[in-house]
Amino acid sequence: MVEITQQKCACEPCVCIVNVEDAIVHDGRNFCSDNCANGHADAAGCGHAGCGC
Repeated sequence: MVEITQQKCACEPCVCIVNVEDAIVHDGRNFCSDNCANGHADAAGCGHAGCGC
């Protein structure tokens, strides 16, 4: 059996790959940052270099 250790952030426009064990979990989905997990309520991106979400 293969264990998944990384996946794309659940935020649709985000291009970040997140380690599952370090992810911010919101509604059962894994996000790379609080901003992504909160739906960019303050319109800020995730803050990671190279990502334009």
